[in-house]
Amino acid sequence: MKTNVAVFFGGRSVEHEISVISAIQAINAFDENKYNIIPVYISKQGKWYTGENLLDLKNYRDLNKLVSEATEVFMKPEYGDYNLYKATTGMFSKRNPVVAELHVAIPVLHGTNGEDGIFEGLLETIGIPFAGCNTLSSANGMDKITMKMILREEGIPVVDYVWFTDHQWNKDKDSIVEKIEQKLGYPVIVKPANLGSSVGIGTAADRNELIERINNAEKFSQRIIVEHMIEQLKEINCSVLGDADDHQSSVCEEPVKSGKFLSYEDKYMGGTKTNQGMQASEKRIPADLTPDMSEKIRHMAGETFRVLSCHGVSRIDVMVDEKDNSVYVNEINTIPGSLSFYLWEATGISFSQLMDRLVALALKRKRETDRKTFTYDQNIFALGGGTKGAKGAKGGVKK
Repeated sequence: MKTNVAVFFGGRSVEHEISVISAIQAINAFDENKYNIIPVYISKQGKWYTGENLLDLKNYRDLNKLVSEATEVFMKPEYGDYNLYKATTGMFSKRNPVVAELHVAIPVLHGTNGEDGIFEGLLETIGIPFAGCNTLSSANGMDKITMKMILREEGIPVVDYVWFTDHQWNKDKDSIVEKIEQKLGYPVIVKPANLGSSVGIGTAADRNELIERINNAEKFSQRIIVEHMIEQLKEINCSVLGDADDHQSSVCEEPVKSGKFLSYEDKYMGGTKTNQGMQASEKRIPADLTPDMSEKIRHMAGETFRVLSCHGVSRIDVMVDEKDNSVYVNEINTIPGSLSFYLWEATGISFSQLMDRLVALALKRKRETDRKTFTYDQNIFALGGGTKGAKGAKGGVKK
């Protein structure tokens, strides 16, 4: 019997289009002899759709036509119900028919509302096996501030930084600027704390540029991080596959940037207007590194994956300061563009095998989770405890 795999993509995110590209690449990589693939597209308005027309990238040029020709669907937030239901409306609609029974979910959602733990929380509520980081590791990995706090606590090097909220910025700009100048100096790089794909990121070489970059970053996030900028910078990426206790690292790549840092266009368009996703960007695979440096980065990527309790496939981006060959973790992408398949192909794992591994990891985690205790069968109310406002019960409410 084939496994029914739902691939979720799109979403309410500035990385919506990249998610569509990554998902269609992943869907095409599945072995049709093993799997029935159910595409589930989440529109920019947050509605869910399925249908064969979602598999052709050209159809996304007209989103209104796309969704009008697809079937609107939903899942019930009910534990153990893995069905995909047709969304029906009208006074004569008595029940919602089942469109598909799902066995495994593969989120290929980039950025806000998909990679940050929000969608993963829904999947955990339903209890369906899914590949990728859970709610906690997704949230920690998505937020650059929280991620750096955790990594630094575990001895994994990150560059110095200052963070603050948009409310703090609007209330007290002068003291924040002074803190940044005293702790970091210039140049610095300003980032929204919880976005990927270089959205809202900018560099600053003086106070005027700093204020301008922060004003831009706060349009995208409530939390802002300003980091020391490495001037003699080499950026290296490495993917990790598995779970926190059993994982492997891919070969390293060196992306080629057109400016001071990798832009959205560098990452996804290769400097041109293309729809080939992350693998279209210019890069060197394997990266031009000494064997010792390559092994150091691969180990650091694996440790980042482990410390953040990650699962599935992630990509860890590190920074090498060529002044002294220091290495720092920059960020983790818990659902990387194109699922980093090109790095795994270079490591000896095909895209099809990568998808096999993700399905197997989803089922493995479900088996392990089901062995844990989350609730007790015994009903304490049936034993007489708490039936009278907890009077007389041990540990009752104190007045």
